[in-house]
Amino acid sequence: MAATERAIVVDYGGQYTQLIARRIRELHVYCEIVPPWVTTERLREIAPRAVVLSGGPASVYAADAPQTNPEVFRLGVPTLGICYGMQLLMQELGGKVEAAGAREFGRADLDRAGGDDALFDGVPPRSTVWMSHGDRVTALGKGFETIATSENCPFAAVRSADGKTYGLQFHPEVVHTEHGTKLLENFLTKVAGLRGTWTMDEFIASELVRLRERIGRARVICGVSGGVDSTVVAVLLHRAIGDQLHCIFVDNGLLRANEREEVERCFREQLGIPLLTLDEGDKFLRNLRGVEEPEKKRVVIGH
Repeated sequence: MAATERAIVVDYGGQYTQLIARRIRELHVYCEIVPPWVTTERLREIAPRAVVLSGGPASVYAADAPQTNPEVFRLGVPTLGICYGMQLLMQELGGKVEAAGAREFGRADLDRAGGDDALFDGVPPRSTVWMSHGDRVTALGKGFETIATSENCPFAAVRSADGKTYGLQFHPEVVHTEHGTKLLENFLTKVAGLRGTWTMDEFIASELVRLRERIGRARVICGVSGGVDSTVVAVLLHRAIGDQLHCIFVDNGLLRANEREEVERCFREQLGIPLLTLDEGDKFLRNLRGVEEPEKKRVVIGH
């Protein structure tokens, strides 16, 4: 995907990080989630055209706050900070973040400041947004201005003087924010200038090529559970390398009624993927004999 426009979401541990990436992909922009400590080499490899800083449970001023590779802030591409991501931006750029008197969680009315703005293009002057934060920005970073407020948040949305960096104290990715998808679309297309032409078909095609190049003529073992994740992996691998793939399903004696038969039928008849089933129920149940505490059972099964 050398020619694909790419965005990254820097993951600060927020519950909505995966959802942010999903929303971006739904807007036909290829997106990857990276940790705060992503290497400079990896950033250069991805070459993102837009950066989103996710929310997170930590406080930016805490000693154990996630440490970010400074190169994330030196990429020079349009950046959108969401909740914790906005607070981090403000702190990095000379602003101030403090603990709020009370945690704000739930719907809030957002009021836009006067004047046109690319991020809020097509969004009405007042709309409902979703707040979820325990800290708040009390002073903006150098060169930033307020472009929207709420009753309890004087800096609900901010913008840099050059119009390339934005911060939102609310969450545009959740359905509770009325025009959240429009805000994300505006950031990607009007602020970052992306065309939004990527599709999942393109990802699958390029991933198949990458898998074939990496695997060569080697054989691959894929453990499957019958769940979505391992099944998708198995389907992609089978499309890439065919008979070089060997899928293994373990019947641990703890499956739901008829689950084994359903998994076998799905792989062999519907997907056309050979499947080896191992009947290991006796071993699992033997190791679980006498174990009553649920967490200990989980550890035994996992082992």
